[in-house]
Amino acid sequence: MENNELLAQVTAKAKTWLGDGYDEETKAEVRRMLEADDKTELIECFYKDLEFGTGGLRGIMGAGTNRMNIYTVGAATQGLANYLHEAFADLPQISVVVGHDVRNNSRKFAEIVADIFSANGIKVYLFDSFRPTPELSFAIRHLGCQSGVNITASHNPKEYNGYKAYWSDGAQIIAPHDVNIIANVNRIKDVNDIKFQGVKENIEIIGEKMDNDFLAAIKTLSLDPDVIKRHADLKIVYTPIHGTGVKLIPDSLRNYGFTNIIHVPEQDIPDGNFPTVDSPNPENASAMAMAIAKAKEVGADLVVASDPDADRIGCVIRDNNGEYQLINGNQIVMILLNYIMLRNRELGRLKGNEYVVKTIVTTETIKAIAENQNIKMYDCYTGFKWIAAVIRDLEGTARYIGGGEESYGFLAEDFCRDKDSVSAISLMAEICAWAKDRGLDFNKMLQEIYLKNGYSHEEGVSVVRPGKTGAEEIQQMMRNFRANPPKQIAGSPVTLVKDYADLNCTEFPSGKVSKMDFPTTSNVLQYFTEDGTKVSIRPSGTEPKIKFYIEVHDKMADLDDYARCNRDAAAKIVQVKKELGI
Repeated sequence: MENNELLAQVTAKAKTWLGDGYDEETKAEVRRMLEADDKTELIECFYKDLEFGTGGLRGIMGAGTNRMNIYTVGAATQGLANYLHEAFADLPQISVVVGHDVRNNSRKFAEIVADIFSANGIKVYLFDSFRPTPELSFAIRHLGCQSGVNITASHNPKEYNGYKAYWSDGAQIIAPHDVNIIANVNRIKDVNDIKFQGVKENIEIIGEKMDNDFLAAIKTLSLDPDVIKRHADLKIVYTPIHGTGVKLIPDSLRNYGFTNIIHVPEQDIPDGNFPTVDSPNPENASAMAMAIAKAKEVGADLVVASDPDADRIGCVIRDNNGEYQLINGNQIVMILLNYIMLRNRELGRLKGNEYVVKTIVTTETIKAIAENQNIKMYDCYTGFKWIAAVIRDLEGTARYIGGGEESYGFLAEDFCRDKDSVSAISLMAEICAWAKDRGLDFNKMLQEIYLKNGYSHEEGVSVVRPGKTGAEEIQQMMRNFRANPPKQIAGSPVTLVKDYADLNCTEFPSGKVSKMDFPTTSNVLQYFTEDGTKVSIRPSGTEPKIKFYIEVHDKMADLDDYARCNRDAAAKIVQVKKELGI
């Protein structure tokens, strides 16, 4: 499309936002963009509509169809409400749960969502203030609701907000519901089609009782309460990074029996501007800096964090030199699953129908751990809605005992259907006590996992390409990788290529092609080499970036071989990145 044609389209689209139904503040912002000499902002705000991705609706806050505001939130809610009436036409009363995080405008958006649902005759359970995302998932199931909405942009920068839609099983929405909701949203041609005027009688405020029920359920996940009693005074530094985790995570740790929870006071303050960090993402070392400083001050045994909506977990342990070191999401999932499987076996709870789940971009070492424990492992697409889909498909026939993804998400329970840092952090503290009881520290325990199951080292690289031109560049990069797949990576021949866009799995050198069994296609490419290296490439579903996941493998001769494996892996990953041009 020519630039003049695109500008004409977005201008016409923007002018509709100057009509009746839009507030004066929004109209003023749209007029400013229309009158500006530089039309870049206008184009970015109106060239498309926000779409549901792996994490729902997410975008920068502001006026426009491609921005998070009361009208895009309103249209999404009205579309969801219309679809709920279609899907549950036989129910005398449809009900939903609405929650939100600490971000700017989150409470405002949540109340608007509640008003729109209530105006459509839907019963709304609205949390009295911010809450962790996993509690919303729990509440949907606990209250027997048909859907739910959480206003959150997870760990995105402060300019963002988002809209996560959930179904009756407590999981984020997938096909066919996502497609059907979008179809309903697209039928809303006029802002006046949105029922903004709430019906107070249809809205019930929930809070403390739900908190207590959720915490009680999480307590049942503890696999060794006696070891906690012996190490109740474990020094645990926890930071919510200004987010919702401050509401429940310290309470959950105390509920488990831990008595020495050390806070980072500056970061206990809920604040959508996240003033003490550049980015509120616990996978970034900079976001953990204040917690690490506090750990050094008090000599902490464990450092843990949650992201703003408290679904992701960050974790810091001491390395061989006693220095505090951030571990990655793959290692967090490995440690948690290894413990859950071992303890279930020790307690005699394995009946042969247990299983774990990981996403396709998460380390293959988890598969080795599961195989060594004779436990079934399933692979699924990125995003916890796909882990939840596996749980739903196997409900009643097999027992879920844990699952996670490399992006710092873990779920230990099935009474919630989204990643949960509340339970993950509680269990991580228990594991720390369990290791200490055996004369081990976290680092030594991690090394023993690698020694038994094979060493792996992973690194993620995100190439950011914002805006319309960036989205086009990302798609071109994917086309280039498909048209010109590497024949070898870091000196090892490529033996397998998985293309989830057509579900073809191609073996080399034979060229044999087979179909993969996945519920739908996805724009993901994977290369596997003879020496175990794995490279995954996918555009993000929630952010303007293309992601590369690099995983290399080795064998440890003994525990002393760990340092050598780390050095060799780091060098190999540098080589892989150079070959990929990233």
